[in-house]
Amino acid sequence: MANEELINKVMGEVMKRVSSSGAPASAPAPTPAVSESVRPAHTEFVGTNPLGDTVGLVIANVDAKLHKHMKMDKPYRSIGIIGSRTGAGPQIFAADEAVKATNTEVVTIELPRDTKGGAGHGSLIVFGAEDVSDARRAVEVTLEEVTRTFGDVYANDAGHLEFQYTARASGALEKAFGAPVGKAFGITVGAPAAIGVVMADTAVKAAMVDVVGYASPGEGTSFTNEVISFLSGDSGAVRQAVTAAREIGLDLLGALGAKPESLATPYI
Repeated sequence: MANEELINKVMGEVMKRVSSSGAPASAPAPTPAVSESVRPAHTEFVGTNPLGDTVGLVIANVDAKLHKHMKMDKPYRSIGIIGSRTGAGPQIFAADEAVKATNTEVVTIELPRDTKGGAGHGSLIVFGAEDVSDARRAVEVTLEEVTRTFGDVYANDAGHLEFQYTARASGALEKAFGAPVGKAFGITVGAPAAIGVVMADTAVKAAMVDVVGYASPGEGTSFTNEVISFLSGDSGAVRQAVTAAREIGLDLLGALGAKPESLATPYI
């Protein structure tokens, strides 16, 4: 009995010491919070959009030595930059909305061969502005708009389809595709390119539209496995042409694999 009382006394003293230390020995270590994304602590960083691995950056005072080599028409003091691994049309149509909303101009647009090894392009878009706040705002608007403009991009393992439409084209679309400013404008993109050919023909037959341009693997693209048609005209006609191309494109790409799925919410 005496031994039992001694054991209880010793255990009581041990528990008092553990309690006074402020943390029970059996308490689990707190789980650190995991951030979804890391925001770099640089003034040049504006933001990202996961669609297309799209990043937005800004340079407040671009070095004058770069102006000529960047082939900028005007020596803008500040520039906004949009870059992506996947997608060119969504970013360019988004940039067109940014030009309408800000005091900026798209000075260069390039379409790198990319898509992370897929059939299409990535993109590099540079805005020019006298004030860095305008350049930054153009990048912000573009990143926001990309969520919408990815709505009519469809893909499966065999390829991808893209459809874009605006009721009023502005400077970015004029710079990239020769779109008539102020008129409705749309594009159809089919990869593999064979599907893009049928889509272009279907679009032109579906409505009275003007064919502003036509790009193929060897002409007008960065040797990507795509055919792109550029359409202008009355708002309703352009929308009808793009919609008809979308319908046949989804059927044809679906014959090569799984049903092509939209990457966001369709908007056309």
